[in-house]
Amino acid sequence: MEQIFGGGIIWTIFIGLIAGLLARAIKPGNDKLSLFWTIILGIGGALLAWYIGGLVGWYEPGEPAGFIASVVGAIVLLFLYGVLRRKKA
Repeated sequence: MEQIFGGGIIWTIFIGLIAGLLARAIKPGNDKLSLFWTIILGIGGALLAWYIGGLVGWYEPGEPAGFIASVVGAIVLLFLYGVLRRKKA
Protein backbone atom coordinates (compact mmCIF):
# COMPACT_ATOMS: atom_id res chain seq x y z
CA MET A 1 0.00 0.00 0.00
CA GLU A 2 2.79 2.46 0.67
CA GLN A 3 4.05 2.31 -2.92
CA ILE A 4 0.87 3.69 -4.54
CA PHE A 5 2.35 7.18 -4.74
CA GLY A 6 5.94 6.29 -3.90
CA GLY A 7 5.82 7.38 -0.25
CA GLY A 8 4.48 6.33 3.11
CA ILE A 9 0.90 5.83 4.22
CA ILE A 10 0.44 9.48 5.31
CA TRP A 11 1.85 10.69 1.98
CA THR A 12 -0.51 8.33 0.12
CA ILE A 13 -3.53 9.66 2.04
CA PHE A 14 -2.51 13.30 1.46
CA ILE A 15 -1.88 12.88 -2.26
CA GLY A 16 -5.05 10.77 -2.56
CA LEU A 17 -7.00 13.67 -1.04
CA ILE A 18 -5.46 16.18 -3.46
CA ALA A 19 -6.04 13.89 -6.48
CA GLY A 20 -9.64 13.25 -5.38
CA LEU A 21 -10.34 16.97 -4.86
CA LEU A 22 -8.88 17.83 -8.26
CA ALA A 23 -10.92 15.10 -9.94
CA ARG A 24 -14.09 16.41 -8.30
CA ALA A 25 -13.23 19.97 -9.38
CA ILE A 26 -12.47 18.98 -13.00
CA LYS A 27 -15.42 16.63 -13.61
CA PRO A 28 -18.68 18.52 -14.13
CA GLY A 29 -21.62 17.69 -11.90
CA ASN A 30 -22.39 17.56 -8.22
CA ASP A 31 -20.64 14.57 -6.69
CA LYS A 32 -21.50 14.62 -3.01
CA LEU A 33 -18.67 12.71 -1.38
CA SER A 34 -17.32 13.01 2.15
CA LEU A 35 -13.67 13.75 2.85
CA PHE A 36 -13.08 10.04 3.49
CA TRP A 37 -14.58 9.01 0.13
CA THR A 38 -12.66 11.76 -1.65
CA ILE A 39 -9.41 10.28 -0.28
CA ILE A 40 -10.53 6.78 -1.31
CA LEU A 41 -11.40 8.17 -4.75
CA GLY A 42 -7.89 9.62 -5.19
CA ILE A 43 -6.18 6.45 -4.00
CA GLY A 44 -8.48 4.33 -6.16
CA GLY A 45 -7.68 6.55 -9.14
CA ALA A 46 -3.98 5.95 -8.53
CA LEU A 47 -4.53 2.21 -8.36
CA LEU A 48 -6.58 2.27 -11.56
CA ALA A 49 -3.95 4.38 -13.33
CA TRP A 50 -1.15 2.10 -12.08
CA TYR A 51 -3.00 -1.05 -13.20
CA ILE A 52 -3.88 0.26 -16.67
CA GLY A 53 -0.44 1.86 -17.02
CA GLY A 54 1.17 -1.48 -16.21
CA LEU A 55 -0.96 -3.26 -18.80
CA VAL A 56 0.05 -0.87 -21.58
CA GLY A 57 3.68 -0.59 -20.46
CA TRP A 58 3.73 2.90 -18.93
CA TYR A 59 4.77 1.65 -15.48
CA GLU A 60 7.23 -1.06 -14.51
CA PRO A 61 6.46 -3.42 -11.61
CA GLY A 62 7.00 -1.57 -8.32
CA GLU A 63 6.93 1.88 -9.94
CA PRO A 64 4.27 4.22 -8.46
CA ALA A 65 1.57 5.87 -10.56
CA GLY A 66 2.07 9.48 -11.60
CA PHE A 67 0.00 12.28 -10.08
CA ILE A 68 -1.71 13.35 -13.31
CA ALA A 69 -2.54 9.73 -14.14
CA SER A 70 -4.00 9.38 -10.63
CA VAL A 71 -6.27 12.38 -11.18
CA VAL A 72 -7.38 10.97 -14.54
CA GLY A 73 -8.04 7.60 -12.89
CA ALA A 74 -10.10 9.33 -10.19
CA ILE A 75 -12.13 11.14 -12.87
CA VAL A 76 -12.85 7.78 -14.52
CA LEU A 77 -13.98 6.39 -11.16
CA LEU A 78 -16.22 9.44 -10.60
CA PHE A 79 -17.77 8.94 -14.01
CA LEU A 80 -18.45 5.26 -13.26
CA TYR A 81 -19.90 6.21 -9.86
CA GLY A 82 -22.28 8.67 -11.57
CA VAL A 83 -23.40 6.05 -14.11
CA LEU A 84 -24.03 3.46 -11.39
CA ARG A 85 -25.84 5.98 -9.19
CA ARG A 86 -28.17 6.98 -12.07
CA LYS A 87 -29.00 3.32 -12.80
CA LYS A 88 -29.83 2.72 -9.14
CA ALA A 89 -32.17 5.71 -8.81
